Amino acid sequence: MSKPDTSVVPTNFLRQIVQADLDAGKHAKIVTRFPPEPNGYLHIGHAKSICLNFGLAREFGGDCHLRFDDTNPAKEDQEYIDAIEQDVKWLGFDWAGEVRYASRYFDQLHAWALVLIEAGKAYVCDLTPEQAREYRGSLTEPGQDSPFRERSVAENLDLFARMKAGEFKDGEKVLRAKIEMASPNMNLRDPILYRIRHAHHHQTGDTWCIYPSYDYTHGQSDALEGITHSICTLEFEDHRPLYEWFLANLPVPAQPRQYEFSRLNLNYTITSKRKLKQLVDEGHVSGWDDPRMSTLSGYRRRGYTPESIRNFCEMIGVNRASGVVDIGMLEFSIREDLDVRATRAMCVLRPLKVVIDNYPEGQVEHLELPRHPKEDMGVRALPFARELYIDRDDFMETPPKGYKRLEPNGEVRLRGSYVIRANEAIKDAQGNIVELRCSYDPDTLGKNPEGRKVKGVIHWVPAAQSVECEVRLYDRLFRSPNPEKAEEGGSFLDNINPDSLVVLQGCRAEPSLAQAQPGERFQFEREGYFCVDTRDSRPAHPVFNRTVTLRDSWAQG
Repeated sequence: MSKPDTSVVPTNFLRQIVQADLDAGKHAKIVTRFPPEPNGYLHIGHAKSICLNFGLAREFGGDCHLRFDDTNPAKEDQEYIDAIEQDVKWLGFDWAGEVRYASRYFDQLHAWALVLIEAGKAYVCDLTPEQAREYRGSLTEPGQDSPFRERSVAENLDLFARMKAGEFKDGEKVLRAKIEMASPNMNLRDPILYRIRHAHHHQTGDTWCIYPSYDYTHGQSDALEGITHSICTLEFEDHRPLYEWFLANLPVPAQPRQYEFSRLNLNYTITSKRKLKQLVDEGHVSGWDDPRMSTLSGYRRRGYTPESIRNFCEMIGVNRASGVVDIGMLEFSIREDLDVRATRAMCVLRPLKVVIDNYPEGQVEHLELPRHPKEDMGVRALPFARELYIDRDDFMETPPKGYKRLEPNGEVRLRGSYVIRANEAIKDAQGNIVELRCSYDPDTLGKNPEGRKVKGVIHWVPAAQSVECEVRLYDRLFRSPNPEKAEEGGSFLDNINPDSLVVLQGCRAEPSLAQAQPGERFQFEREGYFCVDTRDSRPAHPVFNRTVTLRDSWAQG
């Protein structure tokens, strides 16, 4: 893709809303919240919401809460809670007060359910899920009243108490709000308030066997926390009338206002938690933090910086227009960030041995190369000796036109050192080149003698002092810009890119990388940006993950 125009100021219509509310005295202080369900790891779409909610609070001197909307214990886990907290902190944000849980409000939510029953605005329904779908109607047909809709207040109170006491099986009964089955808004057709679930909850244990629905819980939790701006994605726009109905019909302590913005849709990317979990459970990836995943933990392990993700979220702006963002913008953002902060190093991914015949045996020169060409990051020592490694792709016996690397009787400069000439290619019995015999010009250290024309500059490492390592070349997990779209009878899994991970063993890195720490980032000259793997790397066997190439290699395809 072409370079994004960073001079354009990104839109964020919510900034104007918040500013107007503060100017009008509607709120003395804004309070936002980030309310994930702890049923999976956070992905890049969540990063947009995190940056928006925490960013608005930070910008306007308000508070942002971290609240887990934990209403479905069957799909939730403490592992997800811990990962979400880590991701929020990694992105550079902190929440006001303690971590909040919707489950801490279960007593109050239950009490408010009784208020609705006593007001004749909620009833216990015995329809099976299949029957309930039939009675609900469709987008073109109104729903029908449940035959249990006119139960008396006393009967509903009794049945709801027995639901809470555990007398009924899962799915046998539900508590529904009594709104309007003929409403054109499907969400207002007597939505479910409580379901029976005999499941252990990670926060409340076995205290409850009835659990409130997300729609019922969410707005009331906002009200209990004094949220001023309840910000969610556009798919919740049709839920807003229900959100407001609950607030209008319950004695809540505050009246939060819901605002919607367009979610982040990124091409070549899956952000459905259900499908991400499927990728993990079926072994298509190594885990939630696989560097090919769109999860924040995956991006972190791959070497993305929190600054690059925050910059990306600011770059794409906040609006109500649905669309698809080119993943090239995210890759541009990480390149821009790492270009400044990543130290330079050399690593030969496909080693080819070079012997410099006219270099004295046993001699070692200790060269100094800058850690960064523009930033003041000091220097690194690099031994130069008779035997080296260059990349196999940097020598061709019959090169194409325009080839600017090493060829028979041709010359190149080794980065930061001498000009060498290829004199002979040594081959094995199968005709494969296994070694180059070269010569060097001792007068070319760091300079080109007058009239000397050298085609190009290649990277290298000393053979004896280099560090053997593993390099993992990560690429986009999906080969289709719209991986959700599958051919008839297929699934999104059919769009997995078979070359999304290439593992290279026996790579050789310059000696300075022997002490590289997990998570440390580098630019391997001419190869891309890399990060020391935080899970598998060991001092005796470093593992480097490719974060991103030096340029958009997908631009033409």
